[in-house]
Amino acid sequence: MTEQRVAIVTGASRGIGRAIAKRLAADGRHVVCVARSQGPLDELVSEITADGGSASAKTCDISDFDAVAALVEGVAEEHGRLDILVNNAGITKDNLILRMSNEEWDAVIDTNLKSIFVACRSAARPMMKGKFGRIVNIASTSGLVGNSGQANYAAAKSGLTGFTKTVARELGKKNITANCVAPGFIETDMTKDLPAGVIEHIKGVISTRDLGKPEDIAACVSYVTSDDAGYLTGQTIAVDGGMTMC
Repeated sequence: MTEQRVAIVTGASRGIGRAIAKRLAADGRHVVCVARSQGPLDELVSEITADGGSASAKTCDISDFDAVAALVEGVAEEHGRLDILVNNAGITKDNLILRMSNEEWDAVIDTNLKSIFVACRSAARPMMKGKFGRIVNIASTSGLVGNSGQANYAAAKSGLTGFTKTVARELGKKNITANCVAPGFIETDMTKDLPAGVIEHIKGVISTRDLGKPEDIAACVSYVTSDDAGYLTGQTIAVDGGMTMC
């Protein structure tokens, strides 16, 4: 059995997922980095190990539910434990509701919500066996306040909050926590192509007047998955520069 805590991070090849994987490795976890393409994962693992961390790579298409279950169960069997699951991978297929197809709706709901249900269900047993678990589902401020053109995405991310609360209630007595981290506008590949005018408008509604960085999300995930966060569960933490303050 691996002595150090073992973490799975999906969507680890870029952006927020990459930052989370690197931060958890720096925290002393063995990080299993998951994405669809092997090349970027190999580069990430090389960076982590060069910095003295421990990591490995696994490819998986999270829209393939059988593959997701096999991935999680396989990691637990390989390492003799599974302590941390960060469900970060997801997709967008934006469209106004009048134009959104059934296929666009189903693809986002399946990938961004059902796959996480499958992953959490698969992770629960090894976490219960180890008497420790930290589940973090990466939600979105779109799921908290809605966003025009993202009915499917907002529905999936909003669904994550209710799902995560239920997981927290069911598994809390087993020393397993479940929380959501909801990023606001973060500097990633998805936001860098937005027109300058749109970026300036976004900054205008953010209290800190700037976009966040992937490392901001990683820092929050670092705490939520730590041994110190055992009394934090069932929560959705918005890391958004104050954009969604009530």
